[in-house]
Amino acid sequence: MTAVNQAVPILMYHAIGHRTAPATHGLSVAPEAFAEQMDLLGGRGFTPVTTAELGRAWRHGVPLPPRPVLITFDDGYEGVHRHALPVLVKHGFSSTLFVSTGWLRGAHDTGGALDTMLDWDQVRALVAAGTEIGGHTHTHPQLDQLDDPRLRHETLHCREIIAGELGAAPLSFAYPYGYSSRRVRQAVRAAGFAQSLAVGNALARRRQGPYALERVTVRRSTGIEEFERLVEGRGIARGFARDRALTKGYAVVRRTRRAVRLLRT
Repeated sequence: MTAVNQAVPILMYHAIGHRTAPATHGLSVAPEAFAEQMDLLGGRGFTPVTTAELGRAWRHGVPLPPRPVLITFDDGYEGVHRHALPVLVKHGFSSTLFVSTGWLRGAHDTGGALDTMLDWDQVRALVAAGTEIGGHTHTHPQLDQLDDPRLRHETLHCREIIAGELGAAPLSFAYPYGYSSRRVRQAVRAAGFAQSLAVGNALARRRQGPYALERVTVRRSTGIEEFERLVEGRGIARGFARDRALTKGYAVVRRTRRAVRLLRT
């Protein structure tokens, strides 16, 4: 078993497909690349766990299995069912899918999705195969820019829809665009989620706290050698240095925008 204080790689995927919409292409992964990446995890002895399992282990100080890793998908693109699910089943891997409920095909669809999305029957098939379903808001807004009533609606309504469709309320959440703040984290907790994932492009550690666990981004351009470095925790800071600098700069811009908006109301 793995010590509770060990760093854990949380992989962040979006669309999986041969051809994806321009808006999602850079963050998509080709099916062949995804299969190769899962082969590497299996060959290196990694043990995928769900976000809920990681949260419970770190909350209660329970050791994790050997070489834990999280495989997570954001938004709810159809390729997760078409291309990723068979690979996950082949390896017996668990995963977590964070869905924006207003983007999925079906009764709750509000439009605005960037590509072809899952329907609820496909989500249920993923659940049956061992995928945890988490919340990712209803319409995928930038949560830190919302007023309190809409922030509450986006988090709570998403959780209520998932509970209604799947028969169990989700325990895990992921911030759209990775953006959060103390106010956003408090809203996610108040909505009933036990843990939440950001981005950060760093390994997750228990000391980050349950509502700010960091992930590493897997992109279309992520080659197998870079992927190996990510899961082994080598050179992550160097590889994502530009992303981190942009994120810090944009955080200042976002805080300023919200302050100006509040002054105008």
